Amino acid sequence: MDAASAALLCCYGLQIIGFYPKHAIIRRRVNRKAEVPHKMKTQEKQPKPDWLRIKLTTGGNYAELKDMMRSKTLHTVCEEARCPNIYECWANRTATFMILGDICTRACRFCAVKTGLPTELDLQEPERVAEAAEQMGLRHCVVTSVARDDLADGGASIFVETIKAVRRKLPLCSVEVLIPDFMGNWDALQAVMDAKPDILNHNIETVARLSNRVRAKAKYPRSMELLKRAKEMQPDIPTKSSIMLGVGEEWDEILQAMDDLRAVDCNILTLGQYLQPTPNHMPIARYVHPDEFAKLKEEGLKRGFSHVESAPLVRSSYHAHEQVKSAEEAQSASL
Repeated sequence: MDAASAALLCCYGLQIIGFYPKHAIIRRRVNRKAEVPHKMKTQEKQPKPDWLRIKLTTGGNYAELKDMMRSKTLHTVCEEARCPNIYECWANRTATFMILGDICTRACRFCAVKTGLPTELDLQEPERVAEAAEQMGLRHCVVTSVARDDLADGGASIFVETIKAVRRKLPLCSVEVLIPDFMGNWDALQAVMDAKPDILNHNIETVARLSNRVRAKAKYPRSMELLKRAKEMQPDIPTKSSIMLGVGEEWDEILQAMDDLRAVDCNILTLGQYLQPTPNHMPIARYVHPDEFAKLKEEGLKRGFSHVESAPLVRSSYHAHEQVKSAEEAQSASL
C-alpha cells in the first residue's frame, strides 16, 4: 500500500486485515451487526394500483450486469434499495453504483439499505467502479453511497477518487454523484465540487414538515444549505434533488418544497411514489395517481426547473442520461 493510502487510513483510525483479491479490505476493531429500522406500527395494507405493476425483464443484459457487479465486489443502489426499475434499467445496461460499502450509518424510515456501523473502507473501489463503467460502455455514470457518518469527511474523498477514475477510463462519460449531507461538513462538499461532477444530486426526500419523521439525522434546512453552497462553489454544475410522494405530504407542501429548491437554484427535480420495502419500514399513506404526477411536472417546469421527471415509478437516477441533456440545453439557452 502506498504512503498516501496509509495516511488516509490513519486519518480514519482504520487497519488492514487482509486482501481480497487485488484490493485491501480495511476493518474497524469494533463491529456491530447491521440492523434494519425498528418495526413500524402495522396498518391495513392498501392494494397496489394497476399503474404500479412492473413488467419483469430479466434477459441477457440483466444477468450479465448482476454477474459483473458480484465479480467486482461492487454494490448498486438498484439492488440495495430494491428499486422497482432495476429490470428495465439493467436490461438497458444502466445502473447506479453505490460506493463506501453496503452498510449505512443512518436508519431512514423509508430505505431498504442495511444500517449499522460499517466495518470496511475499500480504497480500490473507485477503480473497480470505473472498470465496470467501461465494461458497460456507459455515457452517463451515476454514483451514490451509503451515509458514512463514521468517517471524518463522510466519504467525500472516495467520491472524488471515483469521479477521477471514471474519467480516466471514459473521458467522454458524464458523471453524476448523489451525495449524503456530510453532516454539514462543507469542506467535504468543496472537495466533491472541486472534482467537478457533471451533476451534483442531493435528495431532500420529502417536504419540510415530514423531514424529521422520514429521514434519520438529515435535516431539511441543511439539505437546502448544501444545494445552495454547491451552486455557489461551482455555478455551472447543475444541481438536482428528489421528492417521494405518498408519505403524508399535502399538495401545498409539495409546491413549497419546489419553491425552496428553486430558491437555491436547484435545476433538476424528480418525483416518484414511495413504496414500502418491508413491513419494518414506514407505511404508505396513499398511492398518488399518475394524473397528479403529471400536474406536478407542469408545476415544476413552470417554476423554472430545467428538467422534471414525475411519475409513480420515477426514482432519483431514472432516465438520468436524459436529464443531463436537458440541463445542458437549458444552460446553453441561458448564455
